[in-house]
Amino acid sequence: MLAGVVARRSARDRGHGGLAQVEGFRTPVQMVKEITGATRGEAIRAVKVGEALVAGVPDLTQDAEAAPLSPDEEVAVRPWHEPLGDALLAGRLSSAQVDAIRRGLGEPPAMDRPADDVREVWRVAAMQLIDEATSCSVEDLIAAARSVRDAIDPAGAEERWRDHYAARSFRMRTDAEGRRHGHIVFDDATFAFWQTVMDAALRPRRGGPRFLTDEERAAASELRSDPRTNEQLAYDLITDLVHAGAKAEAKDVFGARCAGVRVVTIHDDRDGAAPRDLFERLLQVAHSEDGALTVPGSIVERLVCDLGITPVTLDAGGNPLDIGRDARLFSSRQRIALATRDGGCIWPGCDRPPSMTEAHHIDEWVRDEGATDIDRGVLLCAFHHVHLHMTGRRITREGKGPFLLLPPPGDLTPPIELRTASPLRWMFDPPERRPWRRPSAA
Repeated sequence: MLAGVVARRSARDRGHGGLAQVEGFRTPVQMVKEITGATRGEAIRAVKVGEALVAGVPDLTQDAEAAPLSPDEEVAVRPWHEPLGDALLAGRLSSAQVDAIRRGLGEPPAMDRPADDVREVWRVAAMQLIDEATSCSVEDLIAAARSVRDAIDPAGAEERWRDHYAARSFRMRTDAEGRRHGHIVFDDATFAFWQTVMDAALRPRRGGPRFLTDEERAAASELRSDPRTNEQLAYDLITDLVHAGAKAEAKDVFGARCAGVRVVTIHDDRDGAAPRDLFERLLQVAHSEDGALTVPGSIVERLVCDLGITPVTLDAGGNPLDIGRDARLFSSRQRIALATRDGGCIWPGCDRPPSMTEAHHIDEWVRDEGATDIDRGVLLCAFHHVHLHMTGRRITREGKGPFLLLPPPGDLTPPIELRTASPLRWMFDPPERRPWRRPSAA
């Protein structure tokens, strides 16, 4: 809060009479950094969080004669991020978590809705993210905040996509030692594709899913024993791809599992046709399975035109419809449904994407006559899949309720509720408060 006060009293309009400037500092960040001994990054975060805490609080040094605000006026000036400050002061959030949510959500944009309604939507989103913060890392929290921001502001997602796309570049240079360097600034979709290329090619080195055929196991063993570093393997892979170009067949490069980016969007049959802007662009966003990528409506339509869709029907609670019972292994279509729901490894704190996971039957196939139904399966990375079986833990589910991770026999630790990493959770969790589902309703 003191950092916020320093920033307020060092505002640009105060010139050299600002608090930081009077003390010989160019900026409030520099002042906080020097006084506290923090790093520059920590000082920046402290100032941003502090500014959020003091926002809406009258500055008595500027307007000492101002009349006190009425209760109605106090409510009107309360910022949307007030719950974040309350949670920080109550010890529910750290300053890093508050900063992640603020940066991820950004400021409410100008919409064709009353400003109070827009702020209330952002306030509700902030409160949901506060609840989410206890079960995820700061990195996951900012990704979740960006996902929900794009879900409630699809027009802004289109603008952000265009800005990132316009900034794409590739540059090569030679340094003083004669070494050649390359520097790439990706647009969002291209980065996601490159990431899946690396995951598909290097998954044995990165703890990817286990291999079922002798040929796949042999190839994985050879890759693990390769003396090259992961960075060298990635370099050689990209070089081979450039050389091969369009003549290469996918199986020659990736084997049985090809690289690709799968995005997921919601079409609510109850809402009728999806809304569009004045340019007839779809006002709807899609997300990659792990929530790391947001795709605006114009790109969604292009992908549908070029590549088609795989429909997955979900009920009002986000549970995918059953699509098979008689096979031992989950089908590729079922894995799409699992990836749609889980967004990657569902183990607490794991960040493995769907491409690096295996489908686990929560009811054992032989002993419990387990069915290969998607409501009785979850995605786990290879490490946590093995860990689950080796340690005697189990995952259970009652009906359509949450998946629960049970401790080993004899361990009295309470069960842990497993939460999906999918960005679609914001459409269903919690289901009773989703003001952004119908943005046209005032």
